[in-house]
Amino acid sequence: MSIERMIRGFNSFRSQYFEKNKPLYQKLIKAGQSPNVAVIACSDSRVDPAIVLQAEPGDIFSIRNVANLVPPFVADDAHHGTSAALEFAVCGIGVENIIVFGHAHCAGIQAMISEQKGERVPGHFIGPWANIAAEAYTRTQKEMPDADAETEARCCEKNSVLVSLENLMTFPFIAERVKDKKLHLHGWYLDIVEGTLSAYDKHEKVFKKID
Repeated sequence: MSIERMIRGFNSFRSQYFEKNKPLYQKLIKAGQSPNVAVIACSDSRVDPAIVLQAEPGDIFSIRNVANLVPPFVADDAHHGTSAALEFAVCGIGVENIIVFGHAHCAGIQAMISEQKGERVPGHFIGPWANIAAEAYTRTQKEMPDADAETEARCCEKNSVLVSLENLMTFPFIAERVKDKKLHLHGWYLDIVEGTLSAYDKHEKVFKKID
């Protein structure tokens, strides 16, 4: 997509959408944003949660990073972009739902798999970040040690969603609200080839398609 096409796209947005929905934007600016849901999604250009979920402005608080990962809670003075966004969504906005939005054919999870197999991922940041989900690979190896590469990747992608859900519970302000039933956590998985969406059933411990 060229810069020129982006500019044309903005002009189209302004004339065909913004002008028709000015009251909505004025309301969101005046009253502030108050989405009920925070979505932790991948930076992958094919899985924009606002498009996939057909959300309107103000509907979701979107947190995007490589492989839709949640790091464990660490209280120090380092830079924690995803953790800061979670803190703002939960403590600042008061969202009542957090969705970890995984997807098939995730390059970030593939980078994690490569790292776990001893194959160095180029660059400084992707490998260490993707290894937040290293436990997903360990679980996959236990569940299906003889799986082919394709099956292994799909299983790792789903297990990484579960790892992120567990990491969410290491944040005190999240664990407290979950305990008080003021906040609900969800694990979703999008198959971008089949166009299907699944949700994790914690009782049956499987991802089930959402119809």
